This record gives sequence, C-alpha cells and structure tokens, in this order.
Amino acid sequence: MTYLEILQSYNLTTLQWVAISFAVFLLGLSKSGIKGIGIILIVILAFVFGEKASTGILLPMLISADILAVIYYNRHADWRIIKKLIPWMIVGVVVGVWVGNDISEYVFKKLMAVIIIVSVVIMLFLERIKSAEPPKNKIFSSSMGFLAGFTTMIGNLAGPVANIYFLTMRFPKNEFIGTAAWLFFIINIIKLPFHIFIWKTVSTDSLVLNSVLIPAVIIGFFIGVKIVKLISNVNYRRFILLVTAIGGIIMLLN
Repeated sequence: MTYLEILQSYNLTTLQWVAISFAVFLLGLSKSGIKGIGIILIVILAFVFGEKASTGILLPMLISADILAVIYYNRHADWRIIKKLIPWMIVGVVVGVWVGNDISEYVFKKLMAVIIIVSVVIMLFLERIKSAEPPKNKIFSSSMGFLAGFTTMIGNLAGPVANIYFLTMRFPKNEFIGTAAWLFFIINIIKLPFHIFIWKTVSTDSLVLNSVLIPAVIIGFFIGVKIVKLISNVNYRRFILLVTAIGGIIMLLN
C-alpha cells in the first residue's frame, strides 16, 4: 500500500482528524511541562481508535515528545530518583503486559480515577501542612513505581501517578519536568517491543499515521515551553494538582 492509501485505510472523518491533531498538540504541551492534560488526549484517541489500539498509536508519539523533553530539560533530571523508580516501573510494565488482555478497561479506569482523586485530596492536605517531610521509605517509592509502570502499559495513564509522586517529593518545577522526561523516555522505549511483538498495536501502518501527526507534537511542545517559563514554582504545583484532579474526574465519568 502507498503512504496515502495507508492513511485512507483508517477512514477518518475531517472532525476525527481535527480531534486527533488537537490531542497530539496537547501531548506536546504535556511533555513540555504542562502536566495533567494527558488524560484529555488519551480519552480523545481512545474514542477515535478504541482503547487498546490507541495505546499503540500514541506510544511512538510519546517517545518523540520524550526526546524533545530530555534534550531541553536534561540538566534538571534527578538521576537518584530515576534509578530508584525504574526497576519497579519495569516490573509494573511486565505485569501490565501479562494482564492487559484480560483486565476490564472499564473497571481499571474507575479504579484509577478513585486512586487519583484520593491522592489529590491527600496532596491538598499535605500542602496545608508545610512541615510535612517528603516520604523517604522504600515501600512508598516502590509502590508508586510499580503503579506507574502498570498504568503506563495498560493505558498510558501513568502521568497522574507520577505527578502525585513528584509533588509529594516537593520537586521544583524544572526538576519535576526534567526527571519525568527521562523517566518516561526510558520506560516508553522499554514498552515499545511489547506493543510491537505481543500486543501488535504498533505497526507500519500506525507509524505512517504517526509521521503525519508529529508536527503537531513539536508545535505543542515549544508553545508549552514558553508557557511553563511564565509559571512560578508555587503556581506550578497548584496547576498540576488542579489539572490532575480534573483528569481523575474525567476518567471517572468517561
């Protein structure tokens, strides 16, 4: 099939093209540091392509946006945290691959929504107790790492989990973005073979579709970078909490 024939085989309407272009534009914004809006783009892509198929279509675009983010925010990454979380995230990814064909996506989304909303409530409580120290025990970091790996494999839903973890650790804005950039770049690369060879959700056809959408990701990223520069550390934390909570509510109602 030719390039054009592959695109036509998706049978997308003009409205659907506009919707998915907007979704990947939001992806660029999200990877630039405007965290929490990922839920919206995941809902849009799942509506157009179906929930499982959309995870494979989204993954290469996530990786392309991750590359932009690690280049731009590289110097701000906290490798101590990355090394602590990655092993547990890999375990979560493997478990996610194993149960991904059997778990009810409906139940999974509702459970995730509840976890996210409860986590935000806890975070709001901690924000009011300024003396509260960031949790340092291994159980907290390992459980959050596992949950992030599991949720990113099942539905690319690790963003809210990571947001809660980094907010709890009281990361400044740039360290938050830089550490998350490297963390998800590594884990998304690890996920790729599973999507290609086991779930078969990444294919030549899906990569052709990705190639058309990548410019929207790039535009979203650089617009997002300019917006992030205007936000203070305090307002950045408040923004992430608010948008993460809204994302959890959207997931609960979807």
